[in-house]
Amino acid sequence: MSEQTYRIEKDSLGDVRVPADALYAAQTQRAVENFPISDLRFPRSFIRALGLIKGAAAAANEKLGLMDKSMSAAIQSASAEVATGLYDAHFPLDIFQTGSGTSTNMNANEVIANLACRKLGGKVHPNDHVNMSQSSNDVIPTAIHVSAYLAVAEDLLPALSYLADTLERKAASVDHVVTTGRTHLMDAMPVRLSQELGGWRSQICHGIERLQNTLPHLAELAQGGTAVGTGINAHPAFGAAIAAELAEQTGQAFVTSANYFESLSTQDAAVELSGQLKVVATSLMKIANDLRWMNSGPLAGFGEISLPALQPGSSIMPGKINPVIPEAVAMVAAQVTGNDLVITLAGQSGNFQLNVMLPVAAYNLLQSISLLAGASRLLADKAIAGFTVNEEKIGGLVGRNPILVTALNPVIGYELGAKIAKKAYAEGRTLRDVALEMTDLTDNELTRLLDPRQLTEGGIQEA
Repeated sequence: MSEQTYRIEKDSLGDVRVPADALYAAQTQRAVENFPISDLRFPRSFIRALGLIKGAAAAANEKLGLMDKSMSAAIQSASAEVATGLYDAHFPLDIFQTGSGTSTNMNANEVIANLACRKLGGKVHPNDHVNMSQSSNDVIPTAIHVSAYLAVAEDLLPALSYLADTLERKAASVDHVVTTGRTHLMDAMPVRLSQELGGWRSQICHGIERLQNTLPHLAELAQGGTAVGTGINAHPAFGAAIAAELAEQTGQAFVTSANYFESLSTQDAAVELSGQLKVVATSLMKIANDLRWMNSGPLAGFGEISLPALQPGSSIMPGKINPVIPEAVAMVAAQVTGNDLVITLAGQSGNFQLNVMLPVAAYNLLQSISLLAGASRLLADKAIAGFTVNEEKIGGLVGRNPILVTALNPVIGYELGAKIAKKAYAEGRTLRDVALEMTDLTDNELTRLLDPRQLTEGGIQEA
């Protein structure tokens, strides 16, 4: 940096050169220089949470008689601006930094203090004022919970509900289609296409329930535990007060932790949430792969459905169209599954009174939530809603399926049924024709017993 592009800031270690137009100060700059590891930064949702927390802290401190009204108002105003994203460019720190996230907490303190100084027309100290009643050790765990909770409630759950609704509508529109069921990728008894989609929808609905069941654990906030969980340098009522402020600001049910020692030293709730996200990812992978198989072909594959043609599929084979949306969704599922391992390892890194992998846990958790929300809407809009069904091909295959003989088991027995199926397959004949030759059943009885639609209703077939 030239003489014209930096200013001198001081901290307990001495002078630091900071970019002249930066809102942050010495401690942030030291972290910029100490951790030039990657291009990964805290996402918008995390910075929003930091802004919300700092504003709520100022409000709580004022109500508890620890901060005067003008100071509190200046900090709250500056924090609100940070929360809305006006100053994201001034949060430059790498995810791979000190394990407590102290550098990022101080980044927020310094930016907000600088902004609040301008509003107040007087000195606002990043530690003494913006960080009053707080420690990085409770701020960052709180920010993980707040950001993840809001991302799930505001983004992921609505996206999954949208996908579930899209599946329900699509299932209703294809309820008349009876297709060949498959187990082990081999022909099995018939199912309605609506039943297949209904299974997918049930997966998504269960994923929603799992996430909703985890939210109360995320709602418990570490704020108030300060450095080691004892609440040193904070008013005894601060934890409850800041949780109440955050609940009022967001409309979500945030509460103070029942045990600060747990909340500072572990990331169990984050690991739990990540596990639920992995289940959702697993569900999306299953749906995406089913769609790819059903769409495969169009001549040499199943060719049961045609996904929307979104782009040319090959740089060398003209006319080829690939299932690009299911492929993208499958990659999202793989990424979320990998993120879960990182979060699990991070959760295991609670040493005594502090977890020391908080930044990487935050990054991966929020990335997983964001990816799943985006992939769910994409899958709904560009794959599920728009696929068409090749009813002629599906219907022809269902009627020729020798496995339909399963429906005759209660009437003719398994052994004779196996012989009929084997003969029909070997001779390329319909099951019905062979059964007419090898059983005493009439044509009308076989028509009724082997009706594919009726077979999708279950139950025992009787002659």
